Order: sequence, then C-alpha cells, then structure tokens
Amino acid sequence: MFYSLVNKVLQSTLRKYVEELFEVIEQPLERQEHVLLDFIKKAKDTQYGQLHHFDKVKSVQDFKAHVPLSDYGDLKPFIEKMREGAKDILWPGKVEWYAKSSGTSSGVSKYIPVPKESLEGTHMNGGRIELALYFNHNPSSKLFEGLGLRLGGSTELASHGKSNSGDLSAILIQNMPMWAEFRSAPSNETALMSNWEEKIDAILDEVISQNITSFWGVSSWFLVLFNKVIERTGAENLLEVWPNLELFAHGGVNFAPYEDQFRALMPGNQVTFMENYNASEGFFAVQDDPNFDGLLLLTCCGTFYEFIPMSEFNGKNSTTITLGEVALDTEYAVVITTNGGLWRYILGDTVRFVSLKPYRIKVSGRTAHFINAFGEEVIVTNAEEALAKACSTHHCSVRDFHAAPVFMEGKEGGAHQWVVEFETRPQDLAAFTAELDQELQALNSDYAAKRKGNMLLQPLQLVEATDGLFHQWLKNKNKLGGQNKIPRLSNERKLITEFLELNEALRND
Repeated sequence: MFYSLVNKVLQSTLRKYVEELFEVIEQPLERQEHVLLDFIKKAKDTQYGQLHHFDKVKSVQDFKAHVPLSDYGDLKPFIEKMREGAKDILWPGKVEWYAKSSGTSSGVSKYIPVPKESLEGTHMNGGRIELALYFNHNPSSKLFEGLGLRLGGSTELASHGKSNSGDLSAILIQNMPMWAEFRSAPSNETALMSNWEEKIDAILDEVISQNITSFWGVSSWFLVLFNKVIERTGAENLLEVWPNLELFAHGGVNFAPYEDQFRALMPGNQVTFMENYNASEGFFAVQDDPNFDGLLLLTCCGTFYEFIPMSEFNGKNSTTITLGEVALDTEYAVVITTNGGLWRYILGDTVRFVSLKPYRIKVSGRTAHFINAFGEEVIVTNAEEALAKACSTHHCSVRDFHAAPVFMEGKEGGAHQWVVEFETRPQDLAAFTAELDQELQALNSDYAAKRKGNMLLQPLQLVEATDGLFHQWLKNKNKLGGQNKIPRLSNERKLITEFLELNEALRND
C-alpha cells in the first residue's frame, strides 16, 4: 500500500514536466533564443564573457558574430583554471564537478564542467522529462512500486585541486535527489565500487531478490550484467527474475547491434524500450514516443543548438545554421552552448532530423571516424598514435589499416578487430597485437575501462592483410588516386567484412 501511494505521488509530481514540454514544443525557436540570452546574461561578467563581449550580445546573430566556434582544446586552458579553484571563468562561480570523458585528440581525457545549473537544469531535468514522458504513455504504470536498477561505467571519483572528477554516472549518483535515491538500486556504496568484476557480483547480491521495475544505463554494460543474472539464476529470461519489469531506458552507444538479444531477454511487450541521448556535455534528446524511431530534441533543457551541414563541414571554420533552418534527412554536425560553460562547442556527434514538428533526431555518427560500440569513444588519433608506438617498439611499419567492433553475442564479450597491412612485419605478431592493445588503453581511458578484467571488451584481435589488400579494395571501388583513402575506423562491420572477404579471396588466388 505504501509503495502504491509513493508511485501515485511521484507520477503526479512528474506530470507537470510533460505539460511544460508540450508548451515548449509549440514554440521551440523562441525558447531556444530565450535559453541563449539567459546564458549570456548570467555569464557576461565571467572571464570568457568579457573576452568575447557578452555585454554587446542581444541576439543569436550577435552571439555568432562575437563568439568563435570551439573544441575542447580551445576551452581546456579555461577549464584547467576552474579545476584549480578559480571562479567566474567559463560560468559564474566555482565549479566543483567535472565529467571525465575520452574522445579528444588533445589528451587522454577531457574534463567537462558540471556546475549546479547543468547538474540540475540539464542532466537531472532530462531524466525527469524522460520519466514524465514514459508515464504519459503508460498512465497505469507501477514503476515506483519497485526499484530502478542503475548501471553506469566507471564510477571512481578523483580529486584535483579544489574539484572532483569522474564518470558522469558517478557524479549523478553523488548528487541524486532524495526521491530518486529512495527508489534506486543498488545502494550508493555498491554503485560507486571501482572494481567492475567485484561490483557486478555485489550488484547481483543486492538486486536478485528485489522488485526491479526499470533499468537505466548504457546497453552494452547491461548485457554483461544480464548474462550474469541468467547464469546465476538459471532463468530463461529476465522476466522470470523480475516479473514486474516494465522499462529499459538506455543510451550512450548504438542500440541496434544488441536489440535482438535484449528483446530475447525481455520477451513479449511487457517492457518498454526508451532511448535517450545523454552525454557528459548535456542531456539532448529523448524518445518521446516509444513507437516512433526518433528522439525529441530538448530545446528547454540547458542547451542552445547550432548545426553544420556535413557537406560543408570545415571544423572551426564552418558556418552554422540554427534550429529553424534545418532540413529533413540531412547530416549535421552538432554545435552546443550550455549552462555548463561550453560556448559554441563542436560536440563531435552528427545527427539527422526525422521530424521537424516536433524536432526529432537520430544520432548518425561522428564528425570523424570512430568506434563507440561499447562507450569507448576511440577516435582516429587514438588509433594512429597507438599504432605508431607499437610499431616503434617492434621495429615494423604499417602501410594501411582498418578497425571495427566485434559485437557482444550471448556470453561472449565484444572486442576491436583490426585488419593491418604491414610494410615491414613485426617479428612477433602476437606480441605486437598485445602491445597495440596496451597502447590504446594508455591513450584512451574509456577504452581502458571497458578492457579492464576482459569483462566488456576482450583483447584486441588483429588480422594480417595480404599484401596489396587495400589497394585492391580501392581499385574495385574505382577509388584509386585523388583524395580517396581507406577509412581508418568504423562503428559497424560492413567495411571490415568486405576487407576480410577480399583478404580471404586474395590468399586463395
């Protein structure tokens, strides 16, 4: 009876977020301008605001004229000052929390400021909106009569100067509102364990016998946990373990390669699958209709958006357009300005709009080649630098290469698979492969976290290419010469499958 009352009260409280969201949907462009000018007003006396004359910014066009496009390298000097305790730099006041993330060519990790306004008005608010939308489609839900199982990446926090940094999931757990903490599992102590293998077992010890009604987190991490659940309980599927399960809220990596496995683990129509677009930099979009393949862009949730058509993308020298100028089925690079002090920041993600009224998007990729099948965010510069270091150690050289993910299947972990054509072969190919794996972990903290204990990612796989493989592939595609190059990384297996099949054919000739 008590938890039934809790469920009704929380649903009623969250209903206002849907009402507000529907109001915003009717005037998204006006709300976006309001969001931007509010940021400008708040930050005009910061170091960055004074540097770029925020006092003269009265419109979106003024903003674009006074503030240049930026990447992490441009903002890093300001962020380093903030992490040492300086105030009023990119955002008013001192910022205590920084979300640690990979994906930049300027270092192993980047540190995204998460001030109170961003924590509450963006990340927490996005989660509340997602819940409210779910209840709007499921008014008879009993979600809060049970617990939500949260599962993030690495949750180890570190101190630097007068600030704390760690995975966004750790920061959210540390700052979760009381009502959300009350209906969440596992306990904070367990959720913040740094050893992944020990944490998985501890989570299972806690939650196997609890009434779990929802899952929240990155899908690739959950697949590891779910396989452990089936192994430990001997159940055929998760509904035998948690019969009141009704929601799986997921984001962070491409869901498509895992969807069939998840639906087999949660058969029938009892569980709603709800995707979100939530990153260290902000909470950008959520699936407002579980039956529609697209995410509602959150125009009132702490982010002002600009877009660069990928056909015209030229990094920081690009020309942006605003939300009112976008078109359907066109690839855009995303540029954000946030209440976390990111000003005209090229996010690195690409999206395309599948609906303009309301504005709905699908995340389509990155502005550079990458692998992010498991939340590891490996970019080309990571791969090339790791390869160069391994070649230096093993006195060999590489002519060309391509890498792609091997997706998780059943109890088998995922991996990265490389096809490498050597100019000069290493004396010990196995040792070279291990070295490449180690160098990649050293360069990319997210890849290292996924490789830890072989729990999520298995050791890197390397296939030696037949001499001339990539030249022949380009020739077959009529792409020899000019600016045509072998794509270094891919987040799917289409290209690497072509390379492997051609490699086998060349070997058999």
